[in-house]
Amino acid sequence: MKFKERQTLKQIATLLELEFVGDPSFEITGINEIHVVEEGEIVFVDHPKYYNKALESNATTILINKEVECPKGKTLLISDDPFRDFNKITKYFNPFIASKENISSSAIIGENTIIQPNVFIGENVVIGKNCIIHANVSINNDCIIGDNVIIHSNTVLGSNAFYYKKREEGFDPLISGGRVVISNNVDLGASCTIDRGVTGDTRIGEGTKIDNQVHVGHDTVIGEKCLIAAQTGIAGCTVIEDEVTIWGQVGIVSGLRIEKGTVLMAQTGVMKSLKKGVYLGTPQKEYRQTMREVIYLKNETNKDKK
Repeated sequence: MKFKERQTLKQIATLLELEFVGDPSFEITGINEIHVVEEGEIVFVDHPKYYNKALESNATTILINKEVECPKGKTLLISDDPFRDFNKITKYFNPFIASKENISSSAIIGENTIIQPNVFIGENVVIGKNCIIHANVSINNDCIIGDNVIIHSNTVLGSNAFYYKKREEGFDPLISGGRVVISNNVDLGASCTIDRGVTGDTRIGEGTKIDNQVHVGHDTVIGEKCLIAAQTGIAGCTVIEDEVTIWGQVGIVSGLRIEKGTVLMAQTGVMKSLKKGVYLGTPQKEYRQTMREVIYLKNETNKDKK
């Protein structure tokens, strides 16, 4: 999440009422998660397991719950609860804006785009030209939709990320300040849910077609010309490269990369990143090998019956 105006280390420290290490005038451009953080941005870390990863990341300001040696060229914000303070930054720079109308006056809607009855369009949404948005679709704040996009009924864009920290009193959500970005010529079926990024964007590439009842988690990036069949669930922070085919009821865990041209057969459970190939089963196996195993077991069973 980029700030509209650059901030200084001292400004952010004052906002959060925190001690800091580094030049007070050090510039900060935004916040981000560790897997996509860029120079100039803040990343938070609150577990010893990830201290080194955060300190060695592209982030130039680290919001951390321990006093450590500050790496050269970086700054530190010292917090007793980085998760809480990261949420404070999101709330301050990207506050939730409650809608007062079904289609926000701040929305930009392109030429020849059709909006069916009972559609909700939130603040700062951009929709391209020649789109069809069917009845009862919800497009929440800050979503970006390209040209020639079709979205079928009951689909929701920009729902919050499923990202929580467990505390004694219950689960504390990491507030979602990112966007959903849909490229040109994308089709979304009925009752799909596309979560917004926590700090970045959830993206669906040009020409991709998604069937009914598909869930796409926060900060996931889906490439161009992919086919994704019904009841597939894709967890957050996953990268699906171009021209991947995913058949029905596939489940993909978070943080993986699926290589271009891969095919996932129905009901496959993907537990690790995959090179190009055809996969089946849970956990996933190479399709041909799986079928050889199935045939072998079937033959052995038939022998036992004789």
